[in-house]
Amino acid sequence: MTFLAHAAGTDESLSLIMLFGGIWLGWIGWSRLRGKGFGRVPTWGAYAMLAGAATLVVAATFVPRKLIGPSTTAVASGPRPASTAMLAFIEPTPAMRTDADALTVRLELQGATLTQTTSTAVSPDTGHIHLSLDGFLISMSGDTTQVIDLRDLTPGKHTLSAEFVANDHLSFDPPVLAQVTFVKEAAT
Repeated sequence: MTFLAHAAGTDESLSLIMLFGGIWLGWIGWSRLRGKGFGRVPTWGAYAMLAGAATLVVAATFVPRKLIGPSTTAVASGPRPASTAMLAFIEPTPAMRTDADALTVRLELQGATLTQTTSTAVSPDTGHIHLSLDGFLISMSGDTTQVIDLRDLTPGKHTLSAEFVANDHLSFDPPVLAQVTFVKEAAT
């Protein structure tokens, strides 16, 4: 659900540059072929630009990052630090019942500071929150209040998990976790 949640790293930046470069090349090639500009570009050059544009867009969108360039995704090296943080759910309350289309999630974080920045500089009191619904990551946020969409959620018991993670998206040791269950009721 969340691909570019915050503070894009090199992997995301490279993909965005390739995507916008492809759009730009395609615009130039298309404009030349339609006779709307770039008259100095030969016709064969316009076709080459369109082919290059298509290649860049496909590569930026579908090609695995490891084939495009080096990855800067954090890799755990050595032992993970312990955190000073404590995390708890304020909302929803345990076993809460709702038939609403959205759910406000409020967390209490003590002993740490939230940030939007992704970094390999890890500090035990700085990070952000990963929120999961029934084991699937739905949000990476630097905020203790979020609204989640429940429109496609089936009626029944569901589990929300929150984890305070380090700036590199990896867990502390031990992990700083909070969990709550709630019941989604069928709309009446």
